[in-house]
Amino acid sequence: MSPEQASKKLTFAFCTYNRSKRLANLVSAMRAQSCPIPFEILAVDNNSSDATGDVLKQLAQLPGPLLRCVHEPNQGIVAARNRAIQEAIDSDILVFIDDDELPLSGLLEAVVDACLSEGAECVGGRIDIDFTDHQQPSWLDSELLGFLGALDHGDQAFWIEDNTTPVWAGNIAYDMTMFRKDPALRFDSRYDRKGKTVGGGEDVMMFNALLQQKRRMRYRPDMAILHDVEPWRLRRHYFLEVHFLAGYRGAVNDFPTYIRTYLGIPPFLISQIVRQSWQWLLLACTAKNSLRQAMNVSYSLGQICGCFSRWKNKKPTNKLN
Repeated sequence: MSPEQASKKLTFAFCTYNRSKRLANLVSAMRAQSCPIPFEILAVDNNSSDATGDVLKQLAQLPGPLLRCVHEPNQGIVAARNRAIQEAIDSDILVFIDDDELPLSGLLEAVVDACLSEGAECVGGRIDIDFTDHQQPSWLDSELLGFLGALDHGDQAFWIEDNTTPVWAGNIAYDMTMFRKDPALRFDSRYDRKGKTVGGGEDVMMFNALLQQKRRMRYRPDMAILHDVEPWRLRRHYFLEVHFLAGYRGAVNDFPTYIRTYLGIPPFLISQIVRQSWQWLLLACTAKNSLRQAMNVSYSLGQICGCFSRWKNKKPTNKLN
């Protein structure tokens, strides 16, 4: 380790809620990482009601890199992630992993190389779905795995130029200089997810914000994790609910208000959901897998409900013709 590397510090963080039984394996895998610079592990307990607090205290006593535990009483993934940023503000690099994931060998080495050698301000990597303990349903094809968090942009590293190759907060690293210089750059509370609820989108908004700021973002395939999907997510209803909430939140928070509307709903949304519903019925009648089209219908329905809710609550927006 060079003197310059020795002066650097990396924080390897995870936010957790009521997954105490997973924490021993997670922390063990995090501690087993090889890292070119000193690193600590940060656990943000998001007001868990199970044995999470006691388990973390026990794990903190074990040998290896320091496990630092903080309690975030404000329920929600946004509060937990922003607390992690606050706690790691003096670090050089912050790496996020989720509490239902395990890092694969070489993850931190890839992060440090991308940030310190290649000059990346944000770097994300591959996310593989782990079906070791759960059978993959026959209807769940590879096209849908991305909605469970899977991410694979290929075997070559590259610079991210637009939103066609996103990276997500389940496996991402940030140069903390960005957050120290810009206190407003934080995860968006409008796209929160609390407890075991579905939806969210806070990492999408952060990714979009970094794109708009033209930050140097890097994809590294050697930065990889395994994501364990709970059985309740392996149901068609989950995919429909996620898309409905994405449409709803997007309409409430970012959708423009058009002058020509009915109860706040622009006419083109009505014609759009009619077309999509008809396409879904055709697919369903031909015995083809119609789930992907049903997700489009659910998203459009969420947009309609979001526009109506915003109109009902008289939320101010920019008007378009």
